[in-house]
Formats: sequence, C-alpha cells, structure tokens
Amino acid sequence: MRVCFLTMLVILGSAASSVVAQADPTPGYNNEIPAEIMTPDTVKTRVGTLRFFDGMPDKDTVRLAYDNLDFMRGVDAFLNFIPAASIEGLRRGLAEAGVDQAHHIAVFDKLADSNSLFLTGNTDTVYALGFLDLERDGPTVVEVPPGAGPGTVNDAFFRFVVDMGAPGPDRGKGGKYLIVHKDYKGEIPEGYFVARSPTYVNWLVLRGFLVDGKPEAASKMWREHLKSYPLADVANPPKMKFVNTTGKAFNTIHANTYKFYEELHAVIAREPVDFIEPQLLGIAAAIGIEKGKPFAPDDRMKAILTEAVAVGNATARAILFKPRSELAYYYENSCWQTAFIGGDYQWFVENGEGARNMDARTLFFYGATVNTPAMALKMIGAGSQYAYCTVDNSGDYLDGSKNYRLNIPADVPAKDFWSVVVYDPQTRSMLQTSQPYPSKNSVKDPLTTNDDGSVDLYFGPKAPKGMESNWTETTPGKGWFVLLRLYGPLGTWFDKTWQPGEFELLE
Repeated sequence: MRVCFLTMLVILGSAASSVVAQADPTPGYNNEIPAEIMTPDTVKTRVGTLRFFDGMPDKDTVRLAYDNLDFMRGVDAFLNFIPAASIEGLRRGLAEAGVDQAHHIAVFDKLADSNSLFLTGNTDTVYALGFLDLERDGPTVVEVPPGAGPGTVNDAFFRFVVDMGAPGPDRGKGGKYLIVHKDYKGEIPEGYFVARSPTYVNWLVLRGFLVDGKPEAASKMWREHLKSYPLADVANPPKMKFVNTTGKAFNTIHANTYKFYEELHAVIAREPVDFIEPQLLGIAAAIGIEKGKPFAPDDRMKAILTEAVAVGNATARAILFKPRSELAYYYENSCWQTAFIGGDYQWFVENGEGARNMDARTLFFYGATVNTPAMALKMIGAGSQYAYCTVDNSGDYLDGSKNYRLNIPADVPAKDFWSVVVYDPQTRSMLQTSQPYPSKNSVKDPLTTNDDGSVDLYFGPKAPKGMESNWTETTPGKGWFVLLRLYGPLGTWFDKTWQPGEFELLE
C-alpha cells in the first residue's frame, strides 16, 4: 500500500506540473505572467492619460509623472511642515514687534486682542512670550516667578520641551530653568530645572491668570520677576526689555502661498541637520529645500509648488473646519470638536504604540499653538480643556451676516472660569470688529444669567435689545468660529454629562 500511495503522489504531482506547463503563455513570454504585475499600454488617470511601450513610459508620461511627483511632494511638505513654519511665523512676528533677544519679552499687559494675528490666542490670560536661540546664546536661563500660570517651551518643530509654572516641575512655586541643546556637553550648574531641546530656536510662552477679572497683577508679576538670559551672563544678566503688545498689529502666522517654502527653507538652513528624522528631511529635499544649499527652483518647479501649496492649504482647511474622523467630535450630532484627536499631544494612536495620526496633527497646528501634555491630559480641577465649533445646529458654517444664540448650561464644569472666543476662519486669529476683545468670560464680563443658571450668548452684526452684555459682534460677509475654554475642568466635562448647547439660528 505504501508504494502505491507514493506512486499516486508522484503521478498527481506530474499531472499538476503538466497543467501549469500547458497554460497559454502571455504573448512575448514563455509562461503565463500575472496580470497584476503588468502595465497596460494606456492608462487613464486624474493627471492625464499615461502611455507606455511595453511598460516603459513615453516622453509625455515621464513628464506627467515627474510633475505629479513634485506636486505630491510639495503638498506633503506643506502638510508635514506646518509646525515648523508656524514657529518660524511666530519668531518673525515677535521680532517685528521688537522681541528678538533672549532678554526681550512680549507682554500683553491688557490681554491679547484682535489687532495681532495669532493662531487662536485667548483673551483670558496675560501672555508673556519670548524666543530662545541656543546656537547664538548657548544654554539659556528662564527664571519663572511664583504664581505663574501654565507655561511651556516648544522647539522649532513645535515639539514639547518642558512645562513651566503651574504644570511644570516648579508646580507654580517659581524656579530657574536651564534650556540647553540636546548635544550640549558643557557643565550643568546645580539649582536649575534642566531641559534639553533638539533645536536651536525655542519658543517660550507663559500665561498669567487674571485677578478679579483684571490683568494688572499678572502683568506686574512678569515685568518685575520674569527673567530670561544666556547662562554665560548669569553673573551680570542684561536688563530685561518688556514690550507691551496689546493693541499692536503684527503677524505671527505662516504663509499659505509659495512663501511657505521660503519660511521652511529658513528653518532647515538654521537648525541642526538631525532636528527631524531623515524621511521628513527627504520630503523637503525632494522639492529643493536642503540645509547648506540655496532654495532656487526653476520656473517649472515654482509653478508646481505654487499649485501644491494651494492644494495643501485647502486640505488643511478641510481637516480643520470639517474633520472626517468621528474621533474629532465630543458628542453625537453636535458641532463641538477637539483639537487633540486621540487625546495625545504627539497624536499617536493606540496609546502611543501605533502610528501617528497625521491629519490630527495637521488639524491642531493649522489652527492652534502651544504643544504640551497638560493640554491633552485629563486633569480634574487643573489645567484646561478646549472645544471648538464651526457650524450651527443645521451643519452650516457660522455666518457673520446672521444672528445666533448659544446656550451655556448651568454648572459649567470649570473650577476657575470659562470663556468663548470668536475667531476669523481666514487668519484663525481673533475676529476683527469694533470689539477689540471678541469674547465672553465668566469672570471678567458682566454676563446676564437665566433663571435656571444657564447663560445665553448671542452672536451677530447687531446686539439683541437688552442682552448687550452677552453679545459678541460678527461681520457681514465673513465667517467665524468659536473656541470654548474651561480652566480647571471638572469631572462632568470628562464624563460628558455636561454638554454645551449648539448654535441656534435666530430670525
């Protein structure tokens, strides 16, 4: 039986080989070639009709392919490098305002208003902003006073470096921080909270809380006690220069035109070659942006990049204003969205064990600034939480020509205070109207409260009679969107048993 069984296997195997051998060969081949590895002579695509001679692209197809490749790399560069260009925009804008040395600090003495173009800045805390340049100055000291609110240092790719103040290692008691480049080999003196940054340029953003709804105490705190200077000058620090930027018109936002690539080139030219991973550098290099080399695209490439940045900009705006991810929304059938999709400040999925959600990162950095774990973590009674809305309860974009009502239910889950700020979709900065502070704040504004403890906020070109204190002006012909902030968020925010109302269109 064993011999017969083995004989049968041999016979069957020979028969199977015979079947394969007898299949009709593909023309031009000895055997049948899988169709899925072949390229037809003509293929119609969105970039045009592609033609081949036996798999080899003809002259026009080669041109189309390379034009499309350069276009895709241009779009990729825009979407991937928004964080870098955004920091560069901030650096240039603050330099324009007179803040271009480590000991120079911009202070919004009377709060940030709509004159400065600043991505979703708030009217609720007193900003103190500066820039550090570790290549120019070496290790740099920041002395944070006691009582400081949330503060953060972000690097030139908008990555988190260290928190300061309330969420930082000083825990609001004040302290000396030393920011050094990651490769710094020199002596580190004692008595500092030390943070290492992978980049030379770093953005310092500090926030001071209002006292009785007023900014004077925080402004005084910064001006009298905040210090920033090179460690080399520790024995004789330069005199601090504080620039009041309230009411000043200056721009801190990256370009959405071909100029974007010039901003990116400036960042890559300045920073160490390893400040980002090689693959990202490769995307920039593919369109002619490399460290140590001029960025001088020819007319063909410049035209392609001009179109690529337009498509990249449109893509970023779609991601920000109409997210397609269900994870972007706090509630079902509601407009309220999170800027930290996935609840991670690095936008990793699967608790950091999976891929990075690239669209989530684009959403955040196209619309906002300041990257810190404290803004994404669940911290009951501490830190802050955010939600933004771009549409009314019918799903239509908010229109400055129309009037709306937003109900903020009673028992807002904010230990400290809450606010709603109105923004311009073009600049993602505060909406510019006759009101320099387009916002409502539960502490500093005399809001009218309903009998049930809720608050109705009104938005439109004209104030509703008798509700002027609850009204924020909008501009006919312009869109707008809002950001709800909760300072000291409480449990009912995180378990979603409290929910803000929707924008109701009024007659």
